[in-house]
Amino acid sequence: MMLMEDVLKVLDRHRTDEIVVPTMMGWLGWTEQSANLSLDIHEGGVMGKASSVGLGLAMACTDRKVIVIDGDGSLLMNLGSLITVSNKSPRNFYHFVLDNEIYAVTGGQPTPNSTGRSIRLMGAEAGYAKTFEFHELESFNAGITDVLNSLGPVLVNLKICQESNAEEIVNRLPRNLKEMRDAIPILRKALNS
Repeated sequence: MMLMEDVLKVLDRHRTDEIVVPTMMGWLGWTEQSANLSLDIHEGGVMGKASSVGLGLAMACTDRKVIVIDGDGSLLMNLGSLITVSNKSPRNFYHFVLDNEIYAVTGGQPTPNSTGRSIRLMGAEAGYAKTFEFHELESFNAGITDVLNSLGPVLVNLKICQESNAEEIVNRLPRNLKEMRDAIPILRKALNS
């Protein structure tokens, strides 16, 4: 199992001009790692919707890759998005799932996939063009280039350790939409530069 912080550092090192849509725990971790906040659309408190926002961006910005940083609990709240993404088949869509098998921000309850269900296989069955799963940081670091060079939609399941600071995470999530609204003009400016 990997630490979320380490996984996000690897992703940031390989990021170029991709738009990144992080949500829930991934949002908090990404804000601490991102070297290009102007291309980040933070969806901190919209559990289950980051993949839908990312899909819309991928369809609108076809000349730029879109990376969604989702959680397993968040994805499981909107499983239909897997089929919707697959049906639209955006070649520039990269869906990273931080899979710790718990709903961390609501108290650490086990997610349904904690009983052996595979998120990677769900993505494959839904029709994603390519799916990956990584359990070790070394293999993720070695495989990230192949992931980002693949044509989408791509799903990447990342098996991470459970965080012990769920209460701190909940307290840091955005409490209103102001932060998300404020990001829109910044993204427009970055996309036009």
